[in-house]
Amino acid sequence: MIAIIDYDAGNIKSVEKAIQALGETVCVTRDLQIILSADGVILPGVGSFGDAMEKLHAYGLVEVIHECVNRRIPFLGICLGLQLLFESSEETPGVEGLHVLDGKIVRIPAQTGLKIPHIGWNNLHFPKESRLFAGVKEDAFVYFVHSFYLKAADETIVAATTEYGTCIHAAVEKDLVFACQFHPEKSSDVGMQILRNFIAVTKN
Repeated sequence: MIAIIDYDAGNIKSVEKAIQALGETVCVTRDLQIILSADGVILPGVGSFGDAMEKLHAYGLVEVIHECVNRRIPFLGICLGLQLLFESSEETPGVEGLHVLDGKIVRIPAQTGLKIPHIGWNNLHFPKESRLFAGVKEDAFVYFVHSFYLKAADETIVAATTEYGTCIHAAVEKDLVFACQFHPEKSSDVGMQILRNFIAVTKN
């Protein structure tokens, strides 16, 4: 069973439907015991970094997420869910993230002709082999919606990058923690392969 953490964020329903389409049992929940008994856990979301952290604290989910990581339950952050796994975000100065991984979320630099937020399809480059991108070809296109991006402190955890005015760390993988800035659930066959790869990790 895959648990999707419910903290009143947007975009949860589309992730749920994508996992169901792959034949997996899925539960959208904020129940501690259900989350910790899951084969894999997904933290999706769109919205504000500060608002999301406030809700995660209010629902007692910060401790649950850290416990998932400590227990080595495969964990996938998507979009805002990636950003929350890091230390802080320029979107909400002074608010501490989950700090599961080292790095900061910064604003995409303004440039002439560059639309922000970044909305649309961009291609991926893979600086290292990753279980999350098994069977996904170099330059595969995925769907992004964001104004802020990750600068990981340790580039060895970066599993995919893309270019949008700067080099964006588009996905990370460290042990059993995975995260994508883009939306695999909205990225057609490529995105479904990525989710399928995550599910495969939960079964090992």
